[in-house]
Amino acid sequence: MFKNLPATVSINEVGPRDGLQNVKTFIPTEDKIAIIEGLIAAGINSFELTSFVSPKAIPQLADAADVCRTILAKYGDRINASALVPNLKGAQAAWDAGIREVACVISVSAAHNKANINRTHDESIADLAKMIESLPGMRIRVDLATAFACPFDGWVGPEAVRSLASRIHQLGVRKIVLADTIGVATPDRVYALSSYMRSQFPEVEFALHLHDTRGMGLTNTLAGLMAGITTFETSIAGLGGCPFAPGAAGNTATEDAVNMLQDMNIGTGISREKLIDVLSLVAEKVDAPVNSHLAKAKLYECLN
Repeated sequence: MFKNLPATVSINEVGPRDGLQNVKTFIPTEDKIAIIEGLIAAGINSFELTSFVSPKAIPQLADAADVCRTILAKYGDRINASALVPNLKGAQAAWDAGIREVACVISVSAAHNKANINRTHDESIADLAKMIESLPGMRIRVDLATAFACPFDGWVGPEAVRSLASRIHQLGVRKIVLADTIGVATPDRVYALSSYMRSQFPEVEFALHLHDTRGMGLTNTLAGLMAGITTFETSIAGLGGCPFAPGAAGNTATEDAVNMLQDMNIGTGISREKLIDVLSLVAEKVDAPVNSHLAKAKLYECLN
């Protein structure tokens, strides 16, 4: 029925960063590490481990360096570990903690970019260029927030996404994430933008970061697959949400995505059953609801 679907898909687990950043009750460092270790045991090998931001801005991630050093010391040869950084100072701190890939967020919507990181597009591009020049050994990807819609300005057109991506591409960036920051995208929009961006920048590796605000995370994932996207950012237990995007719910749950892909015979290298084990740990250690459809329906009780 569905043509040209990939044989395998890469999952970048963003739960340790995006999933935890809004949790008010501080999660002890050892508990964060235990959750990450459970995810590694389940077969996940690509992570956004944390964010190197001011502890005043996001107190939950004040232990970013400790988390990274501990995980990299034990699993550095087995996983691809990245971190989100807001600026060159954050990127330098990530480098010092052993991180060799960082994600920089630039919102396609000028209003959201100002609210999220207090910068204009020109300022964001200038800082990105400075980061690339100052840390030549660092791999850099750019997350294009509000690639589909903005909580302040409404729907975002594909030409605006292409225009900003072009400026980023000119700096040499070859990994770009299209983010449905507030979770309002529809399958047709996901398919159209993904196809369009891949045609405009064939040498760029595009990924999708899909929130599940309206329960469209999985259908939008399928639309992305049909458009040729093979890398998706998801979060264990469906945790997450942008603090500067009013009404945004959590990310597409990792276990929901893996469950769908596995039953479609699309490989991920991740154990659905072991992810279920991690959910119990998340429920115990994280003061936030487990939002995944798989967990709520308890379908795992009858899985073979």
